[in-house]
Amino acid sequence: MPKRYEGMAYWEIVSRQMGVVTKSEQERFRDAKITVIGCGGIGGATTEMLVRMGIGNLRIIDKDAFDVSNINRQLMSSFYSVGKSKVGTTHETLKSINPFTDIEAIEEEVNEDNVERIVKNSDIVIDALDNLVTRITVSRHVRDLDIPFIHGAIHGTMGQVTVFTKDTPTYEEMFKLPSCGKDLTEDVIKKIKDIGAEVPPVIGPVPNIVGCLQAFEAFKLITLEGEPIIAPNVLMFDLFNKDPFSVIKF
Repeated sequence: MPKRYEGMAYWEIVSRQMGVVTKSEQERFRDAKITVIGCGGIGGATTEMLVRMGIGNLRIIDKDAFDVSNINRQLMSSFYSVGKSKVGTTHETLKSINPFTDIEAIEEEVNEDNVERIVKNSDIVIDALDNLVTRITVSRHVRDLDIPFIHGAIHGTMGQVTVFTKDTPTYEEMFKLPSCGKDLTEDVIKKIKDIGAEVPPVIGPVPNIVGCLQAFEAFKLITLEGEPIIAPNVLMFDLFNKDPFSVIKF
C-alpha cells in the first residue's frame, strides 16, 4: 500500500471511536508502546483489542505453543494452531487485523536475566501471565522503572483487574504474598509456587473479559480520558452473579 494511503487507512480503522476521544488523544495512543507478557487467554484478547483500538507499537512475549485445551478460551488458538508458537501465531493474527501496528514478538520465558530488556522503553506493561513467580519479578522491575503495570487474573467464573504504579501499594503488598519485602530465594520461590500450584478452572469468556478491560485501562492511561482503576482499588467480577461487577478497595 502506498505510504500516502497508510495513514488514511489507520484513521478509517479507528474512525468509530473518534467520537469518544480527540484526534490528539488517539495520536498519543498511536505513538505509545505497550508490552503484553503472555499470549494465552488474557493476552490474546488484550493484544487483539489494543491493535483494533489503534496502538502503534506493541511488544508481545510468550514461550509456549498452543494445545487443544487452549481452544475453549484463547482467541488466537485453533486446531490449525495446535503445536505452533503462541507468540508467532499471535503476531501473524494481529498483523492481519491491523498492519499499521509495529509488533515486536519475543519467544522467551521472562526471568531475572531478561526482564529489564523485555520491559524497557514501554509506556505500559500488561500482565497476562499465569505464573506467580514471573508476575512478581515483572511487577518489581516495572515499578523500579516507573512503568504502570496493569494486572489481570482469573479463576473459574471470576476475574480481576487493577493498575499498579510507583505511587500505589505493590502487587505483593496488596495481595499479602509471602515474597513481600524479601529476596526471591529458593525458599521464597517455593512458597510462591505452592500458592500457585493449582491449574485454575476457567470458562471461556472470563479471560477475554479481563483482557478487554486491561486494554481499556491502557487506553485510559495513555489518552488521559476516564478514570483508571488504580490500586488498592480492584475491579472484580463473577459471571455467575446477578450483579457481576464491582470495584472494591483492598
